[in-house]
Amino acid sequence: MMHKFLMSVYKEILLLKRDFGGLVILFVMPLVLIVTITLIQDSTFKTVSDTKIPVLLVDNDHGDISKTVKENLNQSGSFEIVTEINSQKITESIARDEVFKGKYQLAIVIPEKLSSDLQLKVNQNVNKILSNFGMEDSTKVSSKNIEILPKEVKLYFDPATQLTFKNGVKSAIDKMISQIENKSIYATFQDQLGEGEAPIFDQKSFISFKEIVPKVDNKEIIPNSVQHNVPAWTLFAIFFVVVPLSINIVKEKSQGTLVRLITNPVPYAIVILGKTATYLIICMIQFWLMVAVGVYLFPYLGLPVLDINGKMLLMSTVALFSGLAAIGFGILLGTIAKTQEQSAPFGATSVVILAAIGGVWVPVFAMPKIMQYASHISPMNWGLNAFYDVLLRNGGFVEILPEIFLLLLFFIIATTIAIGYDKKKRAV
Repeated sequence: MMHKFLMSVYKEILLLKRDFGGLVILFVMPLVLIVTITLIQDSTFKTVSDTKIPVLLVDNDHGDISKTVKENLNQSGSFEIVTEINSQKITESIARDEVFKGKYQLAIVIPEKLSSDLQLKVNQNVNKILSNFGMEDSTKVSSKNIEILPKEVKLYFDPATQLTFKNGVKSAIDKMISQIENKSIYATFQDQLGEGEAPIFDQKSFISFKEIVPKVDNKEIIPNSVQHNVPAWTLFAIFFVVVPLSINIVKEKSQGTLVRLITNPVPYAIVILGKTATYLIICMIQFWLMVAVGVYLFPYLGLPVLDINGKMLLMSTVALFSGLAAIGFGILLGTIAKTQEQSAPFGATSVVILAAIGGVWVPVFAMPKIMQYASHISPMNWGLNAFYDVLLRNGGFVEILPEIFLLLLFFIIATTIAIGYDKKKRAV
């Protein structure tokens, strides 16, 4: 029995050696993908965080509010304020045209008399409150009867700008204006009630936000593009063995190789076991190559290093069981398919679909509810969660055990169905 198994493995190795194109797909394509996608995503991250984005600013106010907005934009380090184009002062119409043509991503238009009208409105409100308490200062010039219309700070966005960027900018501008309004209210009360120059109101923020992230050796673990892309595209590469594996099984059936093997006699389970062992070795080589790229090549490309200290054994375990799930799916597809024209397109398409719903391309939390539920049926989602447990959540073997069990169960069910289907077909 052992001899038959070893011969089956040897046969699979010979088939792979003859298929140079298949080997290129299995080993070279995933490496190109992981480098390309990680470079693109890391460059996008750096563009947002490190490189200053030019922002057109039309200041029709020339008051405290516009001054504060400029200071906040400069201090953020993310924006470069542009007030002139070709030595010409920017107007609202120029800013709108430039942004809508895609030359700039954002323009901020501050309306006239925003600072002075805000102060008048605050004075009205404060005077109204104080008069209700019988504390209105009769020496102050009353502004009760002056009608002050609401003001709009206009934001022009390039139509191609992402929604997340728009929401981030709107939130930041709104926060700035709110802080200015609050300070104006405090200052006006201070002016009406205060004695001397000592402040009677504490204007420091009472509520703040603190991000708590996991720590190792008192160092914060900050996830990066490499920690997300290496496991994600490793799984994509591992599951792509479905295509050559299913094609080889169909070839064996169409060329009569499988019939000759079984008449030796060799049980179909031994044939499957030989394929499983061979392709499992391929999956592990793919995994080790991807990890080597993350550890040794990425630093030379200016990307973060993949930290695998004390994690390699658990990561290899996840890769092993992910490989089993992929092989089980490939065996099932190759057993059921009648022609290569059926197995190849269906195998490639199904892998892409499993990757899409499994969170390889788009995070599961960003999907619609129905797709979040659907993601739970994807073996790639199980493998990806297990990798994240190890790399990002510092999980141990117990934490990845549920995902490993699901991957193993998927392999057992798929191969059992394949063996049962083949047995029934030959009986007929």
